[in-house]
Amino acid sequence: MSATSSSGILRPLLFAIILLVGFVALFLMYFKPARSWLLGPLEEATLAPTAKNVIAEPSRTVLLLWLWPFGAHFNLDVCSSMFSINSCHLTADRNLYNLSDAVIFHHRDIRSDMSNLPPLPRPFFQKWIWMNLESPTHTTKIPGLNNLFNLTLNYRLDADIEVPYGSLIQTTEKEFVVPSKSKMICWIVSNWNPQHKRSKYYHELKNHVEIHVYGSAFGKRISDMDFSPTIASCKFYLSFENSVHKDYITEKLYNPLAMGSVPIVLGPSRKNYENFVPGDAFIHVDDFPSPKEMAAHLLLLDKNEEMYRQYFRWRKYFTVRKTQFWAEHMCRACEYIRTHKEYKVCNNLDSWYWG
Repeated sequence: MSATSSSGILRPLLFAIILLVGFVALFLMYFKPARSWLLGPLEEATLAPTAKNVIAEPSRTVLLLWLWPFGAHFNLDVCSSMFSINSCHLTADRNLYNLSDAVIFHHRDIRSDMSNLPPLPRPFFQKWIWMNLESPTHTTKIPGLNNLFNLTLNYRLDADIEVPYGSLIQTTEKEFVVPSKSKMICWIVSNWNPQHKRSKYYHELKNHVEIHVYGSAFGKRISDMDFSPTIASCKFYLSFENSVHKDYITEKLYNPLAMGSVPIVLGPSRKNYENFVPGDAFIHVDDFPSPKEMAAHLLLLDKNEEMYRQYFRWRKYFTVRKTQFWAEHMCRACEYIRTHKEYKVCNNLDSWYWG
């Protein structure tokens, strides 16, 4: 056979091989391979039991918690039993990094130099989730995170995975009975900053009406056993946030709502609060020109039982559901990953959260 004819045969064959290699490369870029493929040369017999379980059930979504929030451990096997979210495998086992559909990172536990983030290359199918439940005031901005994550998990309504501190759900109760009251206004607070808006408002308000104060800030610690009864025994409760930011509405609102006290809120605008709870379920400090006028209104409500009970009309239709930290955040994230397969990247984290 001549060199020319041999070359004529080899060229189409070489071209076909190049096309095949290109097709395989594109396939691997857009489709997640079987989990066993990711293990490379490792034999299944050498894997940890958790890894074997993941391989045995490839339809399950694997979510890896890279950093325990504030070092606190919690049960990861609760998605189905507590939240009716199925086919999720939550884990903190970093050996499953290459098998994980998503990895969730708690912002407050990320080191300033990011040295405790994964050193390995990220699998192409894997999503990284930024999780933070603190306000921007109490969250340090870390350089280098702006283009690192695919998704945000936060209390804000415009987060990719929105998990607020609480919510109102339709009630099955026949009738809500307002607890008996022995005090007019209460406040339980641990962290104290005399320059903060809430501290200044408190000092002005107490000049016009009595306020029963508890917590470490006042040297009167409240036990877990006494926490709920104390709030329930008060007609009004100061639900003052430690910082004022969009959608930053915490358990300080949902605790008194659940326990039968009327929250007096200091935080974002009234309109913002009304995105979460009915407008007649709380009193906003901005409803009055000054603490003096607020005190006058509270004294009026204290004497008029019918007016006071109007703040509980919502209990005919709703009850309070508080978010279960931190397991619920993990399960909601897993549910999102299962139902949202599209590619996404968060390239404006700094301006979105701190801006």
